[in-house]
Amino acid sequence: MRNKQFSLLEIKRFLKKRGLIIRKNINKKKSITLDTLSKTFLSSLIIISFFFVLPLAIDLTNKKILFSKNYENTSKNNLNKLLENQDPKLDDGLDKKSLFEDIFTFDQQPKDKDKDSVRLSASTIEELFKSTNYNLEDVRKNKLVKPISLTLLPAEITKIENAKKRKELFIQIILPLVIEENNNIKSDRNKLFTILNKSKNTKAEQNWLNSKFKQYGVVNKDLSTLKIRMDEVPVSMAIAQAAKETGWGTSRFAQEGNALFGQWTWSGDGIKPSDADNDSTHKVMRFNVLQASVKAYQRNLNTHSSYRDFRSARAELRDNGEELDSIILSEHLDEYAETGKEYVKILQQIIRQNKLTDFDDAKLMPSSIELNSLI
Repeated sequence: MRNKQFSLLEIKRFLKKRGLIIRKNINKKKSITLDTLSKTFLSSLIIISFFFVLPLAIDLTNKKILFSKNYENTSKNNLNKLLENQDPKLDDGLDKKSLFEDIFTFDQQPKDKDKDSVRLSASTIEELFKSTNYNLEDVRKNKLVKPISLTLLPAEITKIENAKKRKELFIQIILPLVIEENNNIKSDRNKLFTILNKSKNTKAEQNWLNSKFKQYGVVNKDLSTLKIRMDEVPVSMAIAQAAKETGWGTSRFAQEGNALFGQWTWSGDGIKPSDADNDSTHKVMRFNVLQASVKAYQRNLNTHSSYRDFRSARAELRDNGEELDSIILSEHLDEYAETGKEYVKILQQIIRQNKLTDFDDAKLMPSSIELNSLI
């Protein structure tokens, strides 16, 4: 029996006679198969989820780093509201605390004593203009202005009897100063629009914006208001107002205090008008240099509530893609003088008679060492 081999069928029959039956465990195999599939599915799901969530986690981390270094900029929405006229409080409010602070700082800067201690005579200035080929006829034709920045008006301008000659000299002196200030504003305006077009602002950009909010007296850091106020003044209008306020450079305020635009002040340094009442406290603002007077004039038009209509009209021209028109904009300067609309008529007459709009698109030529040495 030990050496005899039994087949599987014989073994089954033997066991069956004794009441025992052998069956294949099919359910167990199925159970094992299902268990394996479940584990495989779960593992795959975990792997897929990991690679799906990982980029999101990295992006979120990067955003946290960015927000720690930048400021979120909602100015695009503000600008859209401005252009769509959805904001009812445009150009609203004025914070006067730091309005002229940067201008006074500029005016008090130490200047070159050799240049500023001596007031150039009218004849010397005329020779300077001739030696540099700076004349108004050429400017009207080529639209290029020599960057000659004088700090004081010549005293002899009051003695020039030829009205045309006196006017031309005055325009030649004032023209580069006005264009330079417009260039400064244009540069700031371009920077503002660069910031407006960004989704986030750096710390440096935020600091720059804060300084401009102060300079233009913008309350609540409203970007729409800053956009309206930070803009140029037409050259022809500025020259006409300077001519009217100073009598083409001959007034006492212009000669003694570089006051080109007759701005009033109730505090600080100023010149008291001779015809003012005894109990009057206002004075005409005094400046050390002509450039500071131009800066203060533009800041005044760009911030004071009396000229809100002027700024609105200017913004409308900008939005329509039109050039700044001094005749149109001067209509809104009736509050600049007590004579109101009569003052506006005089300004427009000065602009037309002297063809001052020829200078509105004039450009300031780059400065040079040779030119500076002549001043």
